[in-house]
Amino acid sequence: MWIIDLNRQSLDRVVPTVGVPRMQGMFEAAGWQVITVKYGRLLEGLFERSGGESLCRRIDDMTNPEYQRLLRCSAQELRDRLPGTGPEAQQIGTLLATLTDDELLAAIRNLGGHDHVALDAALSSIDDTRPTVILAYTVKGFGLATEGHPQNHSSLLTVEQMQELAERSGMTLDAPWQHFDPAGEPGRLCAAVASQLQRDPVPVAPDVHVPEDLGRTPQGMANTQAALGRALLDLNRAAPEAGSRIVTLSPDVSSSTNLGGWINKVGVWASGERDDWFADDGETLLHWREHPHGQHMELGIAEVNLVSALGEFGATWSRWGQPLLPIGVMYDPFVERALEPWTFGMYAGGQSLMVGTPSGVTLSGEGGAHQSITTPSIGLEKPGCITYEPAFVIDTEWAVLAILGQMGRPGGQSGYLRLSTRPIDQKLAAVPADPVARERRRRHSMAGAYLLRRSDAANVTIAAMGAMVPEALAAADRLDELGHTADVLVVTSPGLLFRALQARRGLDEAPDWILESVLPAHKPTPLVTVLDGHPHTLAFLATVNGVKAAHLGVTRFGQAGDLASVYRYHGIDAEAVASAALDLLE
Repeated sequence: MWIIDLNRQSLDRVVPTVGVPRMQGMFEAAGWQVITVKYGRLLEGLFERSGGESLCRRIDDMTNPEYQRLLRCSAQELRDRLPGTGPEAQQIGTLLATLTDDELLAAIRNLGGHDHVALDAALSSIDDTRPTVILAYTVKGFGLATEGHPQNHSSLLTVEQMQELAERSGMTLDAPWQHFDPAGEPGRLCAAVASQLQRDPVPVAPDVHVPEDLGRTPQGMANTQAALGRALLDLNRAAPEAGSRIVTLSPDVSSSTNLGGWINKVGVWASGERDDWFADDGETLLHWREHPHGQHMELGIAEVNLVSALGEFGATWSRWGQPLLPIGVMYDPFVERALEPWTFGMYAGGQSLMVGTPSGVTLSGEGGAHQSITTPSIGLEKPGCITYEPAFVIDTEWAVLAILGQMGRPGGQSGYLRLSTRPIDQKLAAVPADPVARERRRRHSMAGAYLLRRSDAANVTIAAMGAMVPEALAAADRLDELGHTADVLVVTSPGLLFRALQARRGLDEAPDWILESVLPAHKPTPLVTVLDGHPHTLAFLATVNGVKAAHLGVTRFGQAGDLASVYRYHGIDAEAVASAALDLLE
């Protein structure tokens, strides 16, 4: 059941029109029971007297601002204004003449949303077999000195007005939280209702075990977007309990974000079994097997609805004692479209994984409109959320596992992955074969960065993130030809690195060991940072050791074209990286 408060005011003014008939029609068309509570008993009684029908038509037909102005009138002003100038003004005036000033002032503001008997009657008429909406007319600031004033949204009562309200309510400002007498009928009713509303603490479910490493070393050409679906399938096999709690959501982009394999495996959720009429079509690769046990939910192009659902699914651990592991997948630029509800979902305790893919100007083959620029810094700045932008498949798998492994529990948090469609040779990752060295790489990657190339003779450092790592490696090779040695630092999470830097200065409680591991104080070298996003995202890294730095990234709207041309246009190609390093070395 919904109750909609209709007080005719926005934050700034009285709204000229409120589309109540349209709202009623919308709910009725959806099969809801619609109950409208417009007037209270006092006004309804007046409508039944001589001249009452005229008064009812007069109030029904007047605009919202005119009605609100009447709420600010004295009794005499009401007698002058309320009848209006129409043909029924005399009948209305005659009716008003039968009322005392107090009765008239009470009647004009006697709307149904403030009449307990009218509301009780509405609640008693609810049809329990279908959803119900009650449209209750009210006055904003009812009973206060600011009642109905068009600018009452931010107004505060004076001490005198508060004292007047307390006296009228039978209260005192000296004891504002006094209860009803527990032995009296109101006190007993409050106690009974409180008992009914009391909810026992939800038992905390055991942690869902998510492995830290699936053990495989990716080979060949691959991109991080495709790695997501593969990681989910591998996790489902390696840890079925965790896999069974995953719920993926997509706003009509499942096929273009590489979720097809996962959807084929787990199916699409539906309230009942539905026929897949393309099951026998050999040319159909993505099959929509819809059934009540499906683990994927397909939305329309509705990113706001998606993140709202993410927040709800991500809170089941605290509300029902059963954690889910919700994952939302959308095109990266549309993370900005969904930013506010995503933020409030996390603020309210929802823990989820958001995946933005494809991202950056690297998706230039799709055109310029979908290229994201500011999302890396959004991830860095988001409280309660760990952000990763991996370059390689192995980093993607580790990040997925790390984020899912700390979701659905007290003290857990959400995660954001920014993934790319750029195919990268996975040999460039140089994943250590030794188990100890591999685990060290994983720990560094999940802490925010790792050195992919390290040399005691290095006189410059290139810090690259995501799809820009191949450009950084190519730039390092070019510098080597020119007689300069570059360390190549792969940044996986600028947010974790920034927190480490803050912790080093006593401004955060995060661990800071990663900074000395990847940017050692005994080896301060000029720094070039590069990412497929706004360059300020990594600019803080220069302050770790106070070195000269150049920061490359995307600061202009996207362009369509091949990768080499687009990277050159934005100054993030290997030549631009090498040139920036040479400038610092002069």
